[in-house]
Amino acid sequence: MADIEADTLLPSPRMREQALEGEVKQIHRGQSYAEEGDRFSIEETTFELVEIRERTLGEMTDEDARKEGVEDLEAYKQLLERAHDHFEWDDESDVVLHRFERLD
Repeated sequence: MADIEADTLLPSPRMREQALEGEVKQIHRGQSYAEEGDRFSIEETTFELVEIRERTLGEMTDEDARKEGVEDLEAYKQLLERAHDHFEWDDESDVVLHRFERLD
């Protein structure tokens, strides 16, 4: 188990604030940034990574999108297109799920 920086996993201030508010409970990234059991803190709140798993974009659901702080999968796709230049959704693209829980 290691301590990681919150901004390594949650790159935007908006996402870190949403994690504090309980609106963001996971994030998919292009590679693994942590291991299960690793922890990070935002302000005075500590979170623990409880699941790290490889999957594809095509496996994602509306529920996954809601756990990442957006209303549905279509909104999630649009968010990725705005956040990443030249991004194109490909159902076969590999991603890594990082699911975390608040520890207080």
